[in-house]
Amino acid sequence: MNMGLGLYQEQTLKLVMTPELRQAITILQYSAVDLISYLQEQANENPVIELQEEAVDAAPVKQERPAPEIDWKEIVGNRATGEYSAGKNESTYNPLDFVHQETVTLYEHLERQLGYVKGFTPLQRKIALFLIGNLDEKGYLEIPLEEAAERLGVALNEIEDVLAVLQHFDPAGVAARSLEECLLLQLRHLGLDDDNIVQVVSHHLHDLADCRYQRIAEKVGCTVQDVQAMADLLRTLNPRPGASFSRAETRYVIPDVAVEKVGDDYVVLVNDVATPRIKINSFYEKMLRQQKSQDDARQFIHEKLNAAMWLAKSLEQRRLTLMRVTQAIVEMQREFFDRGVHYLKPMTQKEIAERVNLHESTISRATSNKYVQTPRGIFELKYFFTSALSTASGQAASSESVKRRIKALIEQEDRKQPLSDQKLAEMLLQEGIEISRRTVAKYREEMMIPSSAKRKRF
Repeated sequence: MNMGLGLYQEQTLKLVMTPELRQAITILQYSAVDLISYLQEQANENPVIELQEEAVDAAPVKQERPAPEIDWKEIVGNRATGEYSAGKNESTYNPLDFVHQETVTLYEHLERQLGYVKGFTPLQRKIALFLIGNLDEKGYLEIPLEEAAERLGVALNEIEDVLAVLQHFDPAGVAARSLEECLLLQLRHLGLDDDNIVQVVSHHLHDLADCRYQRIAEKVGCTVQDVQAMADLLRTLNPRPGASFSRAETRYVIPDVAVEKVGDDYVVLVNDVATPRIKINSFYEKMLRQQKSQDDARQFIHEKLNAAMWLAKSLEQRRLTLMRVTQAIVEMQREFFDRGVHYLKPMTQKEIAERVNLHESTISRATSNKYVQTPRGIFELKYFFTSALSTASGQAASSESVKRRIKALIEQEDRKQPLSDQKLAEMLLQEGIEISRRTVAKYREEMMIPSSAKRKRF
């Protein structure tokens, strides 16, 4: 055996994480909304790229021209055929154009109402604007009245008088200093602030949240049915009256894929209507063909054009991957699309990866933050990947279908004698689904369904 040192030549295969590969992976995991933002960033950084927002109905012009050095038309043209020509029936309708965006803030809404108050002195208006400016996003007054009086240099009773007026503004319950006061203001606005419910709100909210109706009834001096009626009324009130004026960004779900039923088959369509199309800037294309162009300029344009080509390739790869993965999901979940959620089968990403001959991590990226529009509604692609539960027949049942069955049993129960978790497990066992009481409790909590003690009606 030769143990000496020497130089040897050998060939090895190694995956190198190139910038192009990193870009393809990044694009694959983007949702439709994030992809639009990413393409706009790329267009700002790369002068060769132009984003075509709307389809243009134009016939291709035939003319003789020298062949370009880089055949980019096959990549940046139509994503399916390599040549783009918008059809006459192609719709540019975007439903998000008709969504109204409310820009009025809580401060502006209250300031408008303040303008209709008669009899306020300039000092009182100053106090009112100061208090309005110290409301949090839920509509509650953050600053103590003593501190407000000290900052403004006025008497405490002046602050209290102005606050009493603000608490009559819309929305009902605004400018409250606690949850109890917020609920009491709304009850007063509705004319339902009798002595019993005021006592319950002021002293027994914690017991009410835990459904300790018997204890509340004994302390207040009323029946359990009366306490339950009070709880039902309080649940109709808004504990955060200012939340409707919050400036939190609204994110709309744009389905990345659509599944349509045509006859007896399901057709998968990638929703790329909202995605801008990549187009090469004609000015830089002309510069690249000119022989008199400077070498530095040609090199710069050549690099940017290659980057645009890689971007177009990544987009096409994303589209094909989404289509293949969704088709595999539809094939495995055919009974779900035909008969409903109760027939959802357990499925893992590994099974889809083997079916489409891709790596499991690719399936994870392709289904992350992606939504599919189906005849049964809009679902996240991750929704179809569920764990399996054994049945008496030896087959497997999806955890999602078991959740829906638990929810259906609870909806059909006698509210005066609600089903316990153990009883639900026994009923599912009679249907052939083997599940423990702890698993039933886990699924019930995931669906945000309270326990049997809190569901009981008197």
